[in-house]
Amino acid sequence: MRKVILMMQLSLDGFIEGPERDLSWHRVDEELHSHFNEELRTMGAFLDGRVTYELMAGYWPTADQDPASTAAEIEFARIWRDMPKIVYSSTLATAGWNTEVVRDVVAEDIMRLKEQPGGDLALGGADLAAAFRRLGLIDEYRIYLHPVLVGRGKTLFQGADGITPLRLLESRTFGNGVVLLRYAVEADAGHAEGR
Repeated sequence: MRKVILMMQLSLDGFIEGPERDLSWHRVDEELHSHFNEELRTMGAFLDGRVTYELMAGYWPTADQDPASTAAEIEFARIWRDMPKIVYSSTLATAGWNTEVVRDVVAEDIMRLKEQPGGDLALGGADLAAAFRRLGLIDEYRIYLHPVLVGRGKTLFQGADGITPLRLLESRTFGNGVVLLRYAVEADAGHAEGR
């Protein structure tokens, strides 16, 4: 069965973006971007909220045509365009680039999606991640911890009604100081969330 994998970049003080959606503190260099490409090219689909989708759609469809783009950026532009995408939005009417718009996160629909053949499902967006977490639909967390304190902005982990026990699968330090923390949700996590 395919897994739903949340992949997010996070500041040391827990923010995914600074004030006014500032992402300038992200330390994505060639090594880290190549790692992202390696991980994402094997996915079966990207599952994004509207904000994340619009951020990606505003840049990646033509990034490989920019002479200033690096080899890793050119490769990712192609990965992003070709990858099937599902964007969860109650306001977006249509979306391009191999994207289906879905109104609501329905657990049964996600379970059917996980049962389909193909690569794992990459989840993006803090609000969407909160909805998936509430329904117990996230199988793995891949947090890329950046060595920076942002001070304020939007947090990744919004309030939840329970505890989700995690098991460390991998940690990796990149040359730029970013640390990957990869966790699986413990098999008995559903019991803990009800406490």
